[in-house]
Amino acid sequence: MRYSILTVLLFFISASASAQQRQYTTTDRQAIKFFALANQSLDENMYDEAQAQLQQALQADSNFVEAHLLLGDLYRRTKQHKAAMGQYLRVIAINPEFNRGVYYKIGDEEIRMARYENAQQHLEKYLSYPDLNGQSAFLGQKLLADCKFSIEAIKHPVPFKPINMGPAINTADDEYLPTATADESTLIFTRKINNNEDFYKSVKVDSSWQTATYLSNQINTPEYNEGAQSITQDGKFLFFTGCNRPDGLGHCDIYIAVKKGDDWGKPVDLSPPVNTPGWESQPSISADGRTLYFVSNRKGGYGGYDIWKSTITDKGWGEPENLGPNINTQFDEQSPFIHADDSTLYFCSNGWPGLGGMDLFVSRLGKDGKWQKPTNLGYPINTNGDENGLTLTAEGSHAFFSSNNLDGYGGYDIYTFELPATLRPHIVTYVKGLVKDAKDKHPLEAAVEIVDLQKNDAVYQDYSDAEKGGFLATLTTGKNYGLNISKSGYLFYSQNFSLVGHEAKNPYNISVLLEPIEIGNTVILNNIFFDTNKFDLKDESISELQKLVDFLTVNPTLHIEISGHTDNVGNNQANQVLSENRAKSVYSYLIQNKIDASRLVYKGYGETQPVAPNDTEEGRKKNRRTEFKIIAK
Repeated sequence: MRYSILTVLLFFISASASAQQRQYTTTDRQAIKFFALANQSLDENMYDEAQAQLQQALQADSNFVEAHLLLGDLYRRTKQHKAAMGQYLRVIAINPEFNRGVYYKIGDEEIRMARYENAQQHLEKYLSYPDLNGQSAFLGQKLLADCKFSIEAIKHPVPFKPINMGPAINTADDEYLPTATADESTLIFTRKINNNEDFYKSVKVDSSWQTATYLSNQINTPEYNEGAQSITQDGKFLFFTGCNRPDGLGHCDIYIAVKKGDDWGKPVDLSPPVNTPGWESQPSISADGRTLYFVSNRKGGYGGYDIWKSTITDKGWGEPENLGPNINTQFDEQSPFIHADDSTLYFCSNGWPGLGGMDLFVSRLGKDGKWQKPTNLGYPINTNGDENGLTLTAEGSHAFFSSNNLDGYGGYDIYTFELPATLRPHIVTYVKGLVKDAKDKHPLEAAVEIVDLQKNDAVYQDYSDAEKGGFLATLTTGKNYGLNISKSGYLFYSQNFSLVGHEAKNPYNISVLLEPIEIGNTVILNNIFFDTNKFDLKDESISELQKLVDFLTVNPTLHIEISGHTDNVGNNQANQVLSENRAKSVYSYLIQNKIDASRLVYKGYGETQPVAPNDTEEGRKKNRRTEFKIIAK
């Protein structure tokens, strides 16, 4: 922990002062001589020499308290935690009141060694001193909270069965920071070879991960490190951290690369306001591609590294916002991962109560639009070591992470495990579609928009792939959605679908054929809604109506007929009147939105033009529709 290092340095200073004052707990001249030499070695960062000299001082007088304390500080500084703990215990055994700070230090070391009960006792002793300054008391209380949390967490372990992802992905080198596309067809991760970090990818074929390959010469470099990446759900955009690049603004910047066929385009620095002369890293992009979460030590944070977010606008990425005190602390928060539900955030922190070092946490977005205080993922997912870099599958039941503490292939390996139900995000699934020309079936690059019909809010906006015509979007289940697809020179496509009761493991597949703009071609306006036997437009229709306004604005020479249709339930004449009134409602909306009335005709057809049999509810639903037809160009 960062504050531990600062504390050690302070004690080095106090020890040096003691040497200068020549006030010791020993009168042995040899012990004092070696102690003074050790202080000189420490001033020159000669730790091995200082260690040997302190051991010689203790050989001369084994009860030389200052030497035990300074040797403990030296072991602590060089991360020899068990040895440091032994020296501090010796100080307490010789003189329990010699230095109150030793109780803080030994408590910190015992947390590192997962000896939480002992640590609690020593930290409570430290905090019992009445004249601690505010920062000292704060740090002591923080460690004590870690102890109390850890003791309870170990009593109530969560299910955790990590599975190594196998030799196709893991090697004797380090592999870490994995992320997968929504359909889990591609896994991208960092591999470190000869101290150089590059991206690799593995694709899944028949439920098996294939041998990982070098991601791209466009992104990976031999002279710089690439790491901490986030891929959009459809696999088209890669956000990643690049450090010390000549086009960067700071030590580490966030870059974006766009998929080009089977390769990637040249990465572009995101520039201000996302990147600064400081340190920006560890990006995580939201499912709709609009909000970027990342880590920065820029001004305006709560201390150390904080998690920030930036939302894209018509003018580019907006000014970053700090996620606030329910996420960020005076310590370090890192490795954010925003799940595809856009309301569940996973991250690591050494500031919130945990088992020591960096622990993994989850926070939920509240109804007020603010992040709630986080929940520790629990033991044994978290340990007394450092845990970070957790990502999830889109459907939310399984997580990916890396570790060098398990029986792997060497160094850090990538593992997966089933996430306990209480720690999972909201259930989401993914919609996978293909867009083609209706005549010759060739793939089309078209604008794809998916709208939450209840909120009239676009939850996905992107383009289908130019070469294959595909698109992929992750959506929260339990809602109704509208789909609009448009391309210049073509009639736009309208559809609605429901994910209420939809099984998350089963993707929703859509195949779309776009019709060219030709006289006589018709579009069913599937996202225009009316209450039964009424013709007032419902609020859920606004998004679709605006699409029609945009279409007619972009194609100013087109003339259309708007038609209403019903099923065969009820009186023929009543159905005729209802269909005409519904068509007129759309006609009126278009005129109100500055579409010239001379370009519009409306007509009701009642039940005379069914597109499906009326003997089932599904068929009758299809027949209750609003359409428009091109009547002149």
